[in-house]
Amino acid sequence: MDGFTYTNIFATKGIEYLAIIGFFLLLIPFWILLTRKSKSPEQGQLSSSLITSKALRIPHGIFFSKFHSWTFLERNGLAKVGLDDLLLHLTGEVNITHLKQPGQKVKKGELLTQINHHGKSLHIFSPISGVIQQANELLTEEPELMREDPYRQGWIYQIKPTAWKADTNTHFLAEDASKWAAQELIRFKDFLSISVNQHLPDPSQVVLQDGGELVEHPMAELPPEVWQDFQEQFLT
Repeated sequence: MDGFTYTNIFATKGIEYLAIIGFFLLLIPFWILLTRKSKSPEQGQLSSSLITSKALRIPHGIFFSKFHSWTFLERNGLAKVGLDDLLLHLTGEVNITHLKQPGQKVKKGELLTQINHHGKSLHIFSPISGVIQQANELLTEEPELMREDPYRQGWIYQIKPTAWKADTNTHFLAEDASKWAAQELIRFKDFLSISVNQHLPDPSQVVLQDGGELVEHPMAELPPEVWQDFQEQFLT
């Protein structure tokens, strides 16, 4: 064994190995973060194309009626009314036909306005009783405001209420409104499975994503018969 020399490479190059290991330890979290960032736009786009109960806007202080219209009492004693976020997620872009003029009286549950989409329409009923003060004429030129900002710029009418407490007593508010909207979303999925099978030759045209989530604006391409069924089951 004379002349044999043993060299401990771990002792001589230990610092180099530690440096390499440290480099990879730093590289791995960076790579994970980079991968997440590269995927997030696609994931965000997918999420934004689905209707979920968590995505629905339910502001505090706003009363929601079973007709999918809302009302909010302002400090001046006047109330604004409009369409709720769920309805607009289901229909997509719609145009509005004002059916009431300033000075006219309206009762809770009475026909207030009409929304239209490519020849199909839905009647919207008033959440309160009162006297029409003004219509939001801005919606005639910019109907997209109803969907983009339904509770501020997208209001439809301003009304002087005549029975505010009695009219809003059966409406949904805050957490109750959120729970109700979530239940309505589930009910709509069940509704689709029945109505679409009745009126579409190819029911597969209505697409649910994996997990049973609805795609945005599912009613946009559905026939008038489905809109009529929806009117009867959700808006009256």
